[in-house]
Parts: sequence; structure tokens; C-alpha cells
Amino acid sequence: MDLIILLPILVSFFITLFLMSFWIRKANQIGLMWDDMNKIKAKKVAGSGGLIVVLGFIIGVLLFIAYRVFILNETSNLIEIFSLLTVILLVSGIGLMDDLFGWQHGGLGARSRIILVLLAAIPLMAINAGRSVIQIPSLGSVDFGIFYPLIIIPLGIIGATTTFNFLAGFNGLEAGQGILLLSAVGLVAFFTGNSWLFLIALCMIVSLIAFLIFNFYPARVFPGDILTYSVGALIAIIAILGNFEKVAVFFFIPVIIEIILKARGNLKKQSFGLPDKEGFLGLRYNKIYGLTHLSIYLLNKWGIKVTEKKVVYLIWTFQFLVIMLGLIIFRNGIFI
Repeated sequence: MDLIILLPILVSFFITLFLMSFWIRKANQIGLMWDDMNKIKAKKVAGSGGLIVVLGFIIGVLLFIAYRVFILNETSNLIEIFSLLTVILLVSGIGLMDDLFGWQHGGLGARSRIILVLLAAIPLMAINAGRSVIQIPSLGSVDFGIFYPLIIIPLGIIGATTTFNFLAGFNGLEAGQGILLLSAVGLVAFFTGNSWLFLIALCMIVSLIAFLIFNFYPARVFPGDILTYSVGALIAIIAILGNFEKVAVFFFIPVIIEIILKARGNLKKQSFGLPDKEGFLGLRYNKIYGLTHLSIYLLNKWGIKVTEKKVVYLIWTFQFLVIMLGLIIFRNGIFI
């Protein structure tokens, strides 16, 4: 393999790694600071660090395009790649708007968020991305025809973009989930003959790894919706372009469970725990309204003193097991 292909991946990683400290300083200067919850005494932490992650990702993908055009003389899938970048830039802008409005003040309204993300999905709809034939259990192959670009694509983008940030609120949780899920869909893309999607996924994965250095406990920067929207959208886009939507939905099971649990509280209950005087976490509510709450409950049941790290590790483990189970269930359609 030509080692030059590693350049876009390395650039994505090091841009994020080196610029994140700069972003943290600037966020402090301009007052873009958010409370770090799950602590006895919440401190202020730099917000919207996902902006640097997206920057590293975009530059890495552009270098990947240059490699294919100038080194390989390969121009296939360029329309798909530029459509992907356009969607990511649009949802990043929407996420930044949501961040600036502030989650504590409700951010963007649910209706506004859905409409804006729907508009962001237009580039993929316009190129009729993916294949309209989907394998559905008990029904077999179903051709959605024109309804695929007009309905399935926007629903997929809206669903993944606006729900990925539901499972959040703990240092490193969102970035780690993004690494796991993008690694999963990237590997599926690779084994199903879409190595170009795998390389694009890697650019975001390494950017998230660099970000996690600053975001893991104790966090120095938070991702913001600019990161969660971008990661959620990218997962959906890779699944659509790689034609394995069904597998991606299975990988999303933890997020789906989170949505169901959040719905019990009308999507208004916060994911945070309640720290005691020693800093260990207990339940904020008398019912379970999310996987973070369930993790705290289970760890307490098992006689383990609950810390923010342990909650994150438990959820990551659950996500990893779901991915492994999905690879086993769908192995005949993946490892071809």
C-alpha cells in the first residue's frame, strides 16, 4: 500500500491535536465556557471543541481527494465525497448555532433543528446517493424507488444527526461513542468493497482520538453539538453510501435505547448523575431516564463506587458488545 495514503489520516490527527490547546485558550478568552457537571463543584470548561475536530476531518478528507486525483489519477466517487463534505459542513453549522444558543436555554427548537438538518441532507438527496433496494426481514428486497432519496435519506440523516447527542453528559462519552461507531461502520465499508469510505471514516476517528486526549476525565474541553451532529451525520452518510443501512441501525441500538428511556421523561430529564460529598455518583432522579442513569444504578447494585470514568467505560463496553453482535449477525453480508 502506498504510504502516502497515511498522510490525510496523520494530518487530521495532528491538526486536531495541535489546534485544540489554541481553541481552549480562545474559548476561555471569549467566555465560551460551560459547567462541567457530575462534579461536587462544577468548574467551567471550554465549549464547542468539535469545531477543531471537524476542521481536522475536512482537511484530511480534502488531502485524500488530492491523493486520489493527483497520485492515483482516480476520480470515481468524487461527487459522493463532496456531497458528504457539504452535508458535514452544513450540520456542523447547525450544531454551532445550537451551541451558541446554549443547551441550558434550550438551544435550537426541535422543529427548527429538524428543518435545518433536513435542508442539510439535500446534497445527498440531489445526487440520489446509495441504492434504493433495501433488504427487510420477512419482506426480502424492497425497492423504494424515488422514495429512497426523498424520504429514506433525509430520515436517516435527521435521525442520526439529532439523536447521537442524546447519549452524552459525561467526560469523553460522546467522543468515545463516535470512535466506536465510526470504526464499526468504517470496517463494514472496507469489507463490503468501499475502502474509500473506510479512509474517510478514519480521518474522523483519528480526529476524535486527538480530541479525546483533551476531553476525557477531567475534561478541558467539551465537544458541543457541532461535534455530535457531525459524527451522527457521518455515520448515517457512510451507511447510505455503503448501502448497509440495516447494519448501522443495529449498531445504533444504545442510542435507540437512550431515546426510549429519555422519552419516559418527555426528553427533558438530564443525563447527569448526582455527586455526593466524596465525589461518587448517585441517581439524580428516582427513575431511569437514560443509559447513564442505568449505568449508575447497575454499578451501585454491583457494590461498585460510581465514578464518571466507570459510567463511561460501562457504556463503551455495551456499545462494543452491540457492535460485535452486529458483526456476527450480519457477517454473511459483510465479510464477502
